[in-house]
Amino acid sequence: MDFTEHHFRSQDELSLYYRNYGSGKDTVICLPGLTRNSKDFHEIACHLAPRYRVICPDLRGRGQSDRDPEWKNYVPGTYVEDTWNLVDQLGIERFIIIGTSLGGLMAMIMASQRPQRVEAIVLNDIGPEVNPAGYARVLDASGEQVVVKNWQQAAQQCRESKTPMLPGMPAEFWEEYARKTYREGADGTPEFDMDQNVFRVFHEGKLKRIAGSPIDPWDAFRAVTMPCLVLRGGLSDFLSEEIVGRMVQVKPDLHHAVVPNRGHAPLLNEPEAVAAIDMFLDQLI
Repeated sequence: MDFTEHHFRSQDELSLYYRNYGSGKDTVICLPGLTRNSKDFHEIACHLAPRYRVICPDLRGRGQSDRDPEWKNYVPGTYVEDTWNLVDQLGIERFIIIGTSLGGLMAMIMASQRPQRVEAIVLNDIGPEVNPAGYARVLDASGEQVVVKNWQQAAQQCRESKTPMLPGMPAEFWEEYARKTYREGADGTPEFDMDQNVFRVFHEGKLKRIAGSPIDPWDAFRAVTMPCLVLRGGLSDFLSEEIVGRMVQVKPDLHHAVVPNRGHAPLLNEPEAVAAIDMFLDQLI
């Protein structure tokens, strides 16, 4: 095993899961997208582990973390508070964040709250603005998940829904991707590895609220005074070239790179993504 598994207690006493890779003096926190979990970061975490300590949590309601009995807690503000509790309980004072989609939004919020603790940020196919076409697609796709009877059907469902974002992938990739998306239920059949109530928040427009108040993502991005790299999938319908251009106008020192043949969002195991992250992190030394 390349990692150790742990749990910590949230501020409201949920048991939340995280993976720990490596033991370097500098720490990278990897924050996943809306429907994703810690398993997405396995490849990049293994790559970084010889140099960094890499922490990959499951957000509440995902993976091996507890499901929240109060669905209205599935909002960025709560996820951010959970992450602060995680790093505080681990005694980590400063850290780098790699955030995919929702995880990138969390990174910007954390930078706006306690900038002295965030050393640098990597935003994976996310910015302070979302292309309306991508938002509409995600909203349309965020209903009840298709029920599958076996792992072959799970792999096929992943292939059908994700091929536009991840074209040209072989059958074995989709088998592995299914294992990152589903888990084995009590009866042995695959079940979606996330509380379906997360979608209720998304559909009711509460995803962009924190502590009862609307988040202005551009205000959060303006607070990103630390080094920042944004990765954009070359096929992304979520983060457009125009949005990245506006981000550069706000932050002229923004690093940015394109991961070809990827939609929303790059897997972070692509050679172009790994090279961009390595170059960015090397400049922090």
